[in-house]
Amino acid sequence: MTTEGEKTRPATAAARRAVLGRLSWGLADQAASSMTNFAVGIYVARSLGLAAFGVFSLAWVTYGVVLNVSRGLATDPLMVRFSGVPDTAWRGAVARSSGTALGVGAALGAACLVAGVGVGGRVGPAFACLGVVLPGLLLQDAWRFAFFAAGAGRKAFVNDLVWGVALVPAMVVAARVGSVAAFVLAWGSSAAVAAVYGCFQSGIRPRTSGARAWLRAHRDLGYRYLVENVGVSGASQLRAYGLGAIVGVSAVGVIRGAELLLGPFLAVLMGLSLVTVAEAARVLRRAPHRLGPFCLLLGGGQAVAALLWGGALLLVPDRVGELVLGGVWHAASELIVPVTLGVAGAGLGTGAAAGLRALGAARRSLRAQLLASTCYVGGGLGGAVAAGTAGSAWGVAAATACGSAVWWLHLRTALREHRQNPIPEVRTS
Repeated sequence: MTTEGEKTRPATAAARRAVLGRLSWGLADQAASSMTNFAVGIYVARSLGLAAFGVFSLAWVTYGVVLNVSRGLATDPLMVRFSGVPDTAWRGAVARSSGTALGVGAALGAACLVAGVGVGGRVGPAFACLGVVLPGLLLQDAWRFAFFAAGAGRKAFVNDLVWGVALVPAMVVAARVGSVAAFVLAWGSSAAVAAVYGCFQSGIRPRTSGARAWLRAHRDLGYRYLVENVGVSGASQLRAYGLGAIVGVSAVGVIRGAELLLGPFLAVLMGLSLVTVAEAARVLRRAPHRLGPFCLLLGGGQAVAALLWGGALLLVPDRVGELVLGGVWHAASELIVPVTLGVAGAGLGTGAAAGLRALGAARRSLRAQLLASTCYVGGGLGGAVAAGTAGSAWGVAAATACGSAVWWLHLRTALREHRQNPIPEVRTS
């Protein structure tokens, strides 16, 4: 006679394999995406020099702000409320969320274009070109999140491979032109190719006309996630602009170069972030008592991995570093320790952030993010005033440790509130 325990063991094993499969596709997809971005950064650093790389980095962090606006309004609510739902509900939600992302790209891209034309100089053309390519960049990112919400990480991986393949000839052309603006256009136009391919992969056409309905239906999450996400990228942008004003544009390039050295590890961290909210939401539905340990394992694992990667970087010979980053290497290599500690602190906090997103505790996650972002800007700019580029890196390392503690305190409170009043949330639109 088969016992109940014997019946559940195969189901439990199958569920674990499914989770590992989704996590594996998340890692593979982010590896493809991050290696593409890593290659772009390295190519620009070696081709244009430190000052021009600093200009490119300013455009990059600005893109990060716009990307997080799109995610907060369009794809974060999709991940929380439409992960693992029936196909019909998923397709309708994806049409509206991808249309929202495309609309955000068009609106903020136009603003970027006007600002770039007005600013002029070395920075203006890069920002103008960024405005042109923003719609394609945001739509491509929206397809990735849509596929992971459906548990179809393989499609996201293929889409990023298409972007990488399209990027090769585009970068060759940009190298012949030899300007920051050309590299921005090459990077963004190749993303647009992948964005169009995503329409064929999904069989879904983005509905920009559905953006208003999407924003209205998910305003309880979307607007809070918007502020939260902009707090993340806006803090990075303020730090970059402030560092450029206090120390110089070249300092921005040095910080970006040090962050590029963490690129392969950041690919792992960001790859997990694509699926962790969806997985945490599944854990919450099936076994709410396991959400806390799941988040702790997730955040602790990322922190340890970051420390191991940073330790390995310290052993890299100078000649190898120069081969990768060229003239940026010597200044960037001096910041490996503080940048690694900063990434480890951020990795630890992402575990708690995933738990708060899964719980739909938008108010608590917003408070945590605003506090963490305030620490980040204060540490980065205060350190720059006190000790230049190195001081900024150490200030950020201390700030991320404080920010991580804030995230975990809020998650602990949210878990206690959920146990006392577990109200399931069901959405069909």
